[in-house]
Amino acid sequence: MAKSPADGATLFSPFRMGKFQLSHRVVLAPMTRCRAINGIPQPALAEYYSQRSTNGGFLITEGTMISPTSAGFPHVPGIYNGEQVEAWKKVVQAVHAKGAIIFCQLWHVGRASHEVFWENESQLVYQPGGGAPISSTNNPITGRWRILMPDGSNARYPVPRALKTSEIPEVVEHYRQAALNAISAGFDGIEIHGAHGYLIDQFLKDGINDRTDEYGGSLSNRCKFLVQVVQAVAAAIGPDRVGVRVSPAIDHLEARDSNPRSLGLAVIEKLNNLQFDWGSKLAYLHVTQPRYTAYGQTESGRQGSEEEEAELMRTWRRAYHGTFICSGGFTRELGMDAVAVGDTDLVSYGRYFISNPDLVLRLKVNAPLNRYVRAYFYTHDPVKGYTDYPFLNEASDKKHQPLSRL
Repeated sequence: MAKSPADGATLFSPFRMGKFQLSHRVVLAPMTRCRAINGIPQPALAEYYSQRSTNGGFLITEGTMISPTSAGFPHVPGIYNGEQVEAWKKVVQAVHAKGAIIFCQLWHVGRASHEVFWENESQLVYQPGGGAPISSTNNPITGRWRILMPDGSNARYPVPRALKTSEIPEVVEHYRQAALNAISAGFDGIEIHGAHGYLIDQFLKDGINDRTDEYGGSLSNRCKFLVQVVQAVAAAIGPDRVGVRVSPAIDHLEARDSNPRSLGLAVIEKLNNLQFDWGSKLAYLHVTQPRYTAYGQTESGRQGSEEEEAELMRTWRRAYHGTFICSGGFTRELGMDAVAVGDTDLVSYGRYFISNPDLVLRLKVNAPLNRYVRAYFYTHDPVKGYTDYPFLNEASDKKHQPLSRL
């Protein structure tokens, strides 16, 4: 249930997120950055996450592969083998050295992958053996969407293969084992990525899910895969180390639903029931604002919250029994307002955190922000557009002019 607005609460007020005491409410959102060469976190990742760490701050990693077939971008990190776990330990240690808390986002892109298996300049990506990506459906992503290939080109998404009912438990097991691996790497918890048109969302949304088995049709059936993943992961590492991300109103990668409000409430009811049965709460529910589609993917969308969208988020906020995180197109003012009126507990920031490693300080003192360079979002350089954005106390860099005062 939504809490009453805390008197004087701001983005910089402390907050108790289950077992974790946070010193402020500005969260690093999970963002794909493509710097983990061949799926292995590199030293640059330790520097990147450490730069964005604050004492008592909360970070969520980029989407991290749970299996060899789960990637949808080149050079994204994995958490399914020993080498990856060992590499992540150094990243987590760097973050913990700053006093911050970090969760690993568990990711399977489903049909948002490609059937290619390239071995070119040591690049091993996408589907081993050239098999079709898995999904809830046999229908591909169409229209304007394209997948980023290892050589930097963009290709059409291939036809996926709908999982057989008998195959789904194996995918659930991949999530469970990935969660255990994350804890072995030292992470404080994990976030299940159930949003933005990726595998779990492909089961949730009726615009994609055309199954006729126990995982399709009714709202309850479409929620079943997510529920099974949450149950398996929570049983493995404890509910208080598990966050869930969903985006009922987002049509990213053609993930549309005919009734986003009802879908969101159905997911929340399932999560609330699980928490009641466990006698323990999840770490949080992370929900993407509808304006993410309009603004988060371009430079030109609006930067405000229309009342209809705000009320939709409030409906979900009021329904969920636990810590609530909002993301998607937040400015300083929007974040401050959302916390002040009780619309959310925490606010996750993405693009602004890319170009402002000290974003928490900049927001707190209302300082100008460095301009982010979108062209470097998904490149593989360990420095350029990744760890070279200046801190507030550093000399101005002509390559990163202030974007605005927020």
